[in-house]
Amino acid sequence: MTVSVLLPAAGMGVTEATITSWLKAIGDRVEKGEIIAEMETAKTTVEIEAPVSGVLTDIAVEEGAMVEVDVQIATIEEA
Repeated sequence: MTVSVLLPAAGMGVTEATITSWLKAIGDRVEKGEIIAEMETAKTTVEIEAPVSGVLTDIAVEEGAMVEVDVQIATIEEA
C-alpha cells in the first residue's frame, strides 16, 4: 500500500515550513520512525519521520521549497 508523507505541524500557529534537506533518496528503504527529512519554520528546525516502513517512492517537494502543513511531501510504498 502507498502511504503519503504529510508535512507535520511544528507547533501552535505554524502553518508552513521549508524543507531544508532530504536525508533519504527515492528508492531507499526506510523504517517507521526513521528521520527522512528536515524542515525549518520561523522558530525551529524539525525532523520528519517515516510514518511506515517501506521504500521511499516519490519526493514531491524539493529542498528549499516552502510548504503548508498537511501537504503531501513524499510517498512510501509499504513493504
